[in-house]
Amino acid sequence: MEKLEAKIHYTFRDKALLRNALTHSSYANESRTKGVTSNERLEFLGDSVLGLITSDYIFRLYRDIPEGELTKLRAALVCEQALHEQALAIGLNAFILLGRGEETGGGRQRVSILADATEALIGAIYLDGGMEEARRFVLSFVKPNVKKHAHDTNFHDYKTMLQEIVQKNREETLSYRMAGQEGPDHNKTFRMEVLLNSNVVATGVGHSKKEAEQAAAEAALRLMGIDV
Repeated sequence: MEKLEAKIHYTFRDKALLRNALTHSSYANESRTKGVTSNERLEFLGDSVLGLITSDYIFRLYRDIPEGELTKLRAALVCEQALHEQALAIGLNAFILLGRGEETGGGRQRVSILADATEALIGAIYLDGGMEEARRFVLSFVKPNVKKHAHDTNFHDYKTMLQEIVQKNREETLSYRMAGQEGPDHNKTFRMEVLLNSNVVATGVGHSKKEAEQAAAEAALRLMGIDV
């Protein structure tokens, strides 16, 4: 276990928590030792801690992205495959406690088992060292993946892209204003304009102001001949 602690850069005060995080249900079911329980409860907790830390990080990083796009990005960052990759990166598969049947059946390489164990490990770190230690561990693998997923076809921060281009010329100023809205309260449609030096460059439509701003920024980028 000391090797694993070295890889995650965290030393547990309560070693029982770490052992519990590594205990698969197949091992717990076969164990004759009283009090051995699976990591399923820690997995449940770790899933929530992972989601909170990731949500907080991308919420602060991308301040103008609508909720729907943030949800897509978070899903990509905390998905089973992402957790499996982190498990392999820290060699977690070598430390998981498996029952004989699961061991012979290739459970040590099973994506779901490794992903679940990673969540359980997050839960254990949170209980043992608090939120800041859990945050440090989670962000160690979430941060490197953010830019990769942020440039997927399902996620585009057009406002930031446009802002970065405009900022190259200090004399240029960029702003947005609402040009109109229509529809009932539960299904409103907003129309936003993007202005460069007080001149309307493009217009975008969306079901929220931020979504409409993103659409306007995308339209402006396309008018500028930028492939988005």
